Amino acid sequence: MINTRNFVIFISLAMLSIPMIYAQDLSNYRGFRLEMNLQAVAKQANVKPSEAKVIYQRPAVIQELEWRPQSSSSSSAQADPVEEVLFSFYNGQLYRIVVNYDERRTTGLTNEDLIEAISAKYGRPTTPVAKIISSSPSQVYSDSEKVLARWEDSQYSVNLFRFSYGSVPGMLVFSKQVDALAQVAIIEAIRLNEQEAPQREIERQKKQDEEKNAAGQKVRPVNKANFRP
Repeated sequence: MINTRNFVIFISLAMLSIPMIYAQDLSNYRGFRLEMNLQAVAKQANVKPSEAKVIYQRPAVIQELEWRPQSSSSSSAQADPVEEVLFSFYNGQLYRIVVNYDERRTTGLTNEDLIEAISAKYGRPTTPVAKIISSSPSQVYSDSEKVLARWEDSQYSVNLFRFSYGSVPGMLVFSKQVDALAQVAIIEAIRLNEQEAPQREIERQKKQDEEKNAAGQKVRPVNKANFRP
């Protein structure tokens, strides 16, 4: 006979394990897992790692890599509603995914339609009164969009929104911890760039003058010989 105390412990552990068994993996988008490295993301997307653009180099390296599922997979090109995915990296670590859906393949879909489809993968959402930044940190002006639905846990956040221009749906998936680190680094990078901008302009102008003088010296003998007052 099972000891009563052991039976209670067994049931308690079983109940605790249920959320873990059925918990949705919010770190995973189409097999791309947040916090995986740039090389792994590029390989899975079938693009070259060298195609990643460096947005900032200090105090941390911020990079972006574009992926167009429709052009990289001919078998699903007619059905894939995703037009473009923008991956963002912090020191080579994936921390942010912005999904741009194709306008033609999402026309007519209501917010409820979108939420239903995404909930099938990520579970029940919340509808917070919140906004997110959908634009790249490389842009001068940030696009702030209203969150239509959110799926989140202590580590990751998945957000459905519509772009303010055209109302095309989009989705933002990010790692809370790494995103916080990246935002601090981006703010500091912008500060450093603004601080050093005057000196960079002086150096640019100096280099331009040197190149102009060098070009002048090169053609000087010919022009001097052919010059007639």
